[in-house]
This record gives sequence, structure tokens and C-alpha cells, in this order.
Amino acid sequence: MSEHLEEFKAIIADVDDLYKAQSVLNWDQQAYMPPGGAQARASQVATLSRLAHERFTSERVGALLDLLSAETRDLPYEDDTVSMLRVLQREYVKAVRLPAAFVAELAEASGLATTAWAQARAANDWHGFESHLAHMLELKQREAEYLGYSDRMYDALLDEYEPGMKTAQVTEIFDAVRRELVPLVQTIRAHSDRVEDAAVLRHYDPDKQWALAHEALRAIGYDFERGRMDRVPHPFCTTFSNHDVRVTNRILPDFFNSCLFGALHEGGHALYEQGSPDKFERTALAGGASLGVHESQSRLWENLVGRSRAFWEFFFPKFKRTFRKNAADLDAEKMYRAVNKVQPSLIRVEADEVTYSLHVMLRFEAENLLLENKLRVAELPAWWDEAMSSYLGITPPDVAQGVLQDVHWSMGLYGYFPTYSLGTFFSAQLFEQARKELGNLDAQFAQGEFEPLRQWLQQKIYQHGRKFTLNELANQITGEPLQTRSYIAYLKNKYAEIYGL
Repeated sequence: MSEHLEEFKAIIADVDDLYKAQSVLNWDQQAYMPPGGAQARASQVATLSRLAHERFTSERVGALLDLLSAETRDLPYEDDTVSMLRVLQREYVKAVRLPAAFVAELAEASGLATTAWAQARAANDWHGFESHLAHMLELKQREAEYLGYSDRMYDALLDEYEPGMKTAQVTEIFDAVRRELVPLVQTIRAHSDRVEDAAVLRHYDPDKQWALAHEALRAIGYDFERGRMDRVPHPFCTTFSNHDVRVTNRILPDFFNSCLFGALHEGGHALYEQGSPDKFERTALAGGASLGVHESQSRLWENLVGRSRAFWEFFFPKFKRTFRKNAADLDAEKMYRAVNKVQPSLIRVEADEVTYSLHVMLRFEAENLLLENKLRVAELPAWWDEAMSSYLGITPPDVAQGVLQDVHWSMGLYGYFPTYSLGTFFSAQLFEQARKELGNLDAQFAQGEFEPLRQWLQQKIYQHGRKFTLNELANQITGEPLQTRSYIAYLKNKYAEIYGL
């Protein structure tokens, strides 16, 4: 290893350590920190953000990037060092445009807003969060201006989570999918009496739900020696290293789906992170390629695996053993149908597969309107209720189940929401290819054999870390870039069978 590369890797390792330390504080804030610690925690996170930003955006890092790019110009595109430099060059160009003081200001505001959001949601109090949201919006508008954009302000923020993706492309993809989803939802609703979901709406003991969620995570391969699960208001996965990947979850006593599928969803993210190679640790290549690719993994395990008939053939005996009285009149087929009930719902993270992306499209529209000052923050709750009625045919009874349900805006994650649907589309594309290469996945799942699929994903996705973009991975694995054809076909075939269409 050249002296330049050794020096460069040492700097990047320091930066990574600072960001990981920040992640620990963010995880603790949402999982365990008492509300009184909000101001001090915001200052601590701001300091770490500023230090990491200053270290990364130094002139020396820029000089080393130039030197190393010249030294490695003859190496292949997929080479580890070349890939690391490519990823860091992309991030460096953006980072140097953000003043260190602004980075610290954004981090501190986010810390305060996140605590305010949790309190406002619990109290069903829009006004307790409104000023924080307005401040975060103003900061994200400033960030977009610092980063620069040629068309839409949203482009600058979207690129943070899905490199190279543009607002116009997302709009085109969403419009095409919406044209397929809306009539499918209408057709299913006309036959809604054909699927009964009372089985998931019974009271299930919270502690037993938690234990069962642990069983599900172990079944799909999540390593509890390198992870843990904790309770939070809004589930997430966080990574401190590939040997410390933590999931969080929540329990609703009278809605079974929330805890189990929350665990599988966050478990999908965690498998990706735990599968990141040791050689990438403390470099720019550790972890997931993009938020869309990451979401493809969570949605794959949550839906294409966890909501499959074969999964319930395997998992139902565990479910019945855990809930003997509640499950006395149930069988695997009834549970399979119950967890796949299509019904417009208020909460995005609890939405069924067919209506889920409509929730995402609503948020994508809201973010663009807010950023471009076509919608004022004070008008957002009323706009939200009208949009929910338009998109899903239901109106939230309060802000806790409406505009306050997601933590993302408090954390400054504007441009993040579209990746949920882009990943959902990619998950179906990947799963279709896995079926071609692995044979009868249903037979494997019915026997509790999930390791062949996990190993396939390890080979195709996990081992590459952040080396490739979503479209590059899609082309490598399936022979074509991201497409929605597989997703629409999957939904139509599955739900035509379930609903007898």
C-alpha cells in the first residue's frame, strides 16, 4: 500500500469513527435517553458532526483524492481502492460545499427536533413540533442551495440517498406505478369481503410478541451475537460496525403485524450491514450501496419472504405455540391471508404491500411542495388530511396518526422517502432473479431454510458494500436497470390468487 493510500485510509477511518460515535448517540436518544437530555445530546452530536466534517473536507483530503485517482487510473472499475475513491470523491465534492458551522447547526437542530417530535406525537400536539419542522425545512433549503442543483431543489437532497437519481425520474416512475396501483386497489376493495383479517387484530401479549419477533430474526439469519433489538416509537436499524448492527421495533398489543413485520423489515437492513465485509470496515465502502438498495433488502425479507404462504407454513407452528388460546381457531392459510389483507390504512409502516407506495408518493409530493415554498408548514396538517383522502380514501382522526407519524423530517431526512418505493420495486426484481437461480424458494421457506437466499444476497449484494449504485447492481444481477415490471406482476399475481380476481 502506498504512503498516500495509507495516510488517506487513516483519515477516512477517523472520520468514520466520529460518524459512528454520532450514531451511537442518536440510537441512545431514540431508545433510552431521558427527555431532559435533549439539549446536551444535541450539542454533543453537533460537535461530532462538525469535527467529522472538518476532518473530511480538509485540503489534504482533496489533495490525496487527486493523487490517488492518478495513481489508480489504470486499475479496473470494480477494484476496491478505485471504488473507494469513486465513492469518496462523490461525497467530498458535496461535503466541501457545506460550511462546518452549518453542519453543526443542522445536527443540533435535528437533535432537538427529534425529541420534540417524539413528545408531540405522544401528546397528539402539532404545535409542539411545528416550529421545529419549520426550522428544519429552512435548514434543508439552505443545504440544497449550498449543494447546488440544475432543475429542482429536491434533486440536491435526493442525491444524498440515491446517487444520480433526479426528481423527474422519480416522478415518472411513480406516475407509471400509480396508474397500475389505483385500479388494482379499487378492484381489490370491491372484493374486500373475500379476505378476513380479524386474526391479526386480536389482543396479543406484548412480551410474547417480542419473543416471537426474536425467533423470526434468528430464522432469517440475524446474528444476535453482533446485534440486539430495542423498543422505540419508530423502528429503525443502525450500524456501529458490521459486528454491532442493532435493530429497533415497537409493539401494538391489538395489531399483530406491527411487531413481527417490523422485525423482519429492520432485520433485512441488518442482514445487509452484518454481511458487509470486514475489509471494508472504517472505510467508505462499508454498509449499503444506497437507501434504495438498502430498502430492497428490508422489503424483500418483510414482504416477499415474510408475507409468503411458504413462510407461514414454516412459522405458524411457532406462532400457535406462542399464542395457544388466541390461535386455537387459526391455521397457516388463515394467517397468510390475514397478513395480506389489502385495506387503506393511516400508518405507512403498517400499510399492506399494494397501498404502501401510495403513502410514499404522498410524502414525495409534500416534500417538493414544502421545499419550493408552495406549501407552508402551518398548512401541512390540513394538506396531509386532504392528500390521504385523495390517495387512500381515508382521513386521519388526529395528527399523531397523520402528519406526525414519521420521524424522518425531524431528523432532516428530506429526499429519503422515495427510496422506500424504489427499494420496494427493486426487491421484486431481485426476488424474481433469485427464483431463477435458486429453484423452488417456496419449498425451502416452508422448511425454514432461508440460508440459501441469504447466501445468494451475500454474493450478489452484501459483499460489494457501497461499491456500486442501484442501477449498476441491478444490471449485474438481473441484466437490466431498475424496472417496475416485476413488482407490478408480483402484486397482480399474488393478490389475484388471494382475492380470487
